[in-house]
Amino acid sequence: MTTFNNTQQSYEYIEIVGAKENNLKNISIKIPRNKLTVITGLSGSGKSSLAFNTIYSEGQRRYIDTLSSYAKQYIKGLQRPKVDVITGLSPVIAIQQKTTSTNPRSTVGTTTEIYDYLRLLYSRIGEAYSYITGQKMQALTTSQIIEKVIHNHKEQPIYILAPIIRNKKGHNRELFQNIRQKGFLQIKIDGAITEITPTLQTDRYKNHNIEIVIDKLIVNSKSEQRIAQSLTLALKHSKGTIIIQNYNNNKLTYYSTLLTCPTTGISYQTPEPHSFSFNNPKGACPTCNGLGWTYKTDINKIIPDNTKSIAQGAIIPLGKPTNTLIFKQIETILRQQEFTINTPIAQIDENTLKTILQGTTQSIYVQIDSQQAIPTNYEGIYKYIENQHQQTDDIKQQQWAKQYLHTRICPDCNGTRLNKEARSFKVAGKTIDQLANLTIDQLQTFIKTHIQKKITKKQQIIATEILKEIDSKLSFLQQVGLTYLTLNRATNTLSGGESQRIQLATQIGSQLVNVLYILDEPTIGLHPQDNNKLIQALKTLRDKGNTVIVVEHDKQMMLEADYLIDVGPGAGINGGTITFQGTSKTLKINSSSLTTKYLTGKLNIDTPKLRRTSTQHLTLKGASGNNLKHLTLKLPLNTLTCITGPSGSGKSTLITQTLYPILANAINKANLQPLPYSKIEGIEIINKIINIDQSPIGRTPKSNPATYTGVLQHIRNLFATIPEAKIRAYKPTHFSFNTPAGRCTNCNGNGYINLDNTILASTHIKCPMCNGQRYNNHILQIKYKQLSIADILNMTFEQAAQFFQNIPAISHTIDTLQQVGLQYITLGQPATTLSGGEAQRLKLATELTKKDTGNTLYILDEPTTGLHFHDIKQLITILKKLVDRGNTVVIIEHNIDIIKQADYIVDIGPGAANDGGQIVATGTPEQIMKNSKATISHYLQEEINI
Repeated sequence: MTTFNNTQQSYEYIEIVGAKENNLKNISIKIPRNKLTVITGLSGSGKSSLAFNTIYSEGQRRYIDTLSSYAKQYIKGLQRPKVDVITGLSPVIAIQQKTTSTNPRSTVGTTTEIYDYLRLLYSRIGEAYSYITGQKMQALTTSQIIEKVIHNHKEQPIYILAPIIRNKKGHNRELFQNIRQKGFLQIKIDGAITEITPTLQTDRYKNHNIEIVIDKLIVNSKSEQRIAQSLTLALKHSKGTIIIQNYNNNKLTYYSTLLTCPTTGISYQTPEPHSFSFNNPKGACPTCNGLGWTYKTDINKIIPDNTKSIAQGAIIPLGKPTNTLIFKQIETILRQQEFTINTPIAQIDENTLKTILQGTTQSIYVQIDSQQAIPTNYEGIYKYIENQHQQTDDIKQQQWAKQYLHTRICPDCNGTRLNKEARSFKVAGKTIDQLANLTIDQLQTFIKTHIQKKITKKQQIIATEILKEIDSKLSFLQQVGLTYLTLNRATNTLSGGESQRIQLATQIGSQLVNVLYILDEPTIGLHPQDNNKLIQALKTLRDKGNTVIVVEHDKQMMLEADYLIDVGPGAGINGGTITFQGTSKTLKINSSSLTTKYLTGKLNIDTPKLRRTSTQHLTLKGASGNNLKHLTLKLPLNTLTCITGPSGSGKSTLITQTLYPILANAINKANLQPLPYSKIEGIEIINKIINIDQSPIGRTPKSNPATYTGVLQHIRNLFATIPEAKIRAYKPTHFSFNTPAGRCTNCNGNGYINLDNTILASTHIKCPMCNGQRYNNHILQIKYKQLSIADILNMTFEQAAQFFQNIPAISHTIDTLQQVGLQYITLGQPATTLSGGEAQRLKLATELTKKDTGNTLYILDEPTTGLHFHDIKQLITILKKLVDRGNTVVIIEHNIDIIKQADYIVDIGPGAANDGGQIVATGTPEQIMKNSKATISHYLQEEINI
């Protein structure tokens, strides 16, 4: 992460000599320091190999060299990148295209530390209110309590009570004797005052409220000294709270040195920052443990077909009847209501079925033999499933239970994650959870117009520095175009681009200088109108004296950069050389590279002359999930439709969270939860629905393109037919690195050894036994055309296409992968190293290899992620082929090159979050570009006119 600083020499360039990492062909290049440099090129050309695997890796290695010997013993296995020399390297920070956390407890607020400052603010100036009455809570000193009792209860006959037990079980025998020994004669138990006798005790199985009767008197001038003494004694025994009871009308009034409601007596502890943290037991909602959601059993998953009987296996988690206790209990319940296990579920009355599912508090007598029946507890099927999910340590059992559950917003905290006490403190009339649900724009406005103006002078003195820090961090998020996010947004729901921009905002706020920043496609997910904000943010970093290197395909970013490097000319083995380096001013002078030809207009992605039209439509009415304003979407079928709009406007909410679950449930018999809507029409026209998103194809390195597409199965079958394999009696399973028979025993088929570094993140090194090949020596000895199965997995798809050209079962899939621009990735490349865009195109290619039904609806979410102009051109060809076969393609997209290809555009906006959620324009690109209301019109007009 950092390198040496030479005080005697000032470097103007980062000079790289002889870079050979991955597919780089011994390249040498100078990158200007203190400038914004964009590295571009085809997908797989070697951009990341240069930026991350060479420059960043060397910077990280040199940082470790500066550490002490003691620290170095905890860091193992960091290898020097394949490069001869790098000079002029500054301390380096990589901001990569990955979500900042997969932890559901991590939010935008916690990641940026803004929520931490809010917690500090509320703990210092927050005003407490009762969650029962809404009254303002009070914390009084002992002197103030004495004054208020004398003033508020003048001439009243009162008991002074000291509460010691609140809603707890127990017989309390020892407690009563202890109180009696201290000289107290009376006690109040559950509202009734009684004498303390030697045998006094309470029901040990019930909850009780107990108060000591400290004194009984009439409040007047003569009793003031006695009142003061009694109140002081009461506060001592009750740990800060006393109750005054008028013994004529039994009215209760509460006073406390804690924050207390004067009507109900509920009290809060003195607030601290962790009192408002959903990651701390003191602040988290006890029902959902601070997650904001809970699991609930789903009757539709447990009993999907109510025409079946229990004997036929209608209750899926139980299966068909066996000689077990639970089935005997169910038979008993049914028999009591004159049903049997052969009765169809639909014919069993509601109360009986409810008992079977939810259990009963009454004992169920199970017949042991003809003469004996024993009582048993029956908690129900729901409880059994929930217990398996929550209480067992067996992961398989948890996964089994999870299939019968669905998530829902926590009914107690309503998704805020906090307990009711934390939600009852206010600043300028707002609770902390209300502020966390405001967008960045709204929060900054509220702080300036409400908090800073409406709090008292004393509060202002306390809050000034805290508010200044919050405002500063919010401004940095605005600079990178994230004004639509809320602090409560979970970071595992952010796109790679959004995560990068959050990290970028943090770096801008750090005020560091002389640092080298490397970013991986930060424009992902950005609407063209937000690109300028991001570019300005990067220039701000540069102007502070930093060097910024961006791996990027965005045209606007390239033209705004101080320096441009194009890696190519092709992908994989055909890449790895520098085809252009220079400023945007020199593009026209030297425009021989593929990228510069697109930038200068020598190559273009043409705008279609004709647009498809359709008489058939899919109509979704009343969509109102998240920020959608009860809108109606009318999608023309058998066309290419683009859904456009600013980031956060509601595109994904409408398409992937509402439309897709509805269609998947109806067509694929899925059991998804669509967001709220009123009605859908035209669903009968579609016979297949496919959602191709950017989620990983696998979460472990053992998952790869060959396993995902099914190609590896064909290759394994092929190796099993080789004569030597037959002699050794090898089956296809022997050629799997997931089985003991085939995998390397040292790395268990991973190909690497994981080294846990205490100081830095854990690192991976190539397995020394199999040299990263995953298989054991016996399997590697079997060769097909002189290549082992490990050699084949190291082939790119371009190489594999030539190698397997005479085997249709393999070549068909590989050819399709090349068509979507994935010719450069290897068959065995770990799924964890694929970008979101690569994973999406891999899924698309896999779907294309299947038989086409026509009338299929394909949904894609930003398929241009990670794609060069030339790759996009290939992708467009594939998508148009799908539509030409009678299918419908719906794309959520910001890329103008894709948008201008659409037959129909639905523009959602006009802004983000609460300012979005409306369809502002629909029509062909030509119609949209003339509609000033459309957020994309200006950019579309510029592109099409060019």
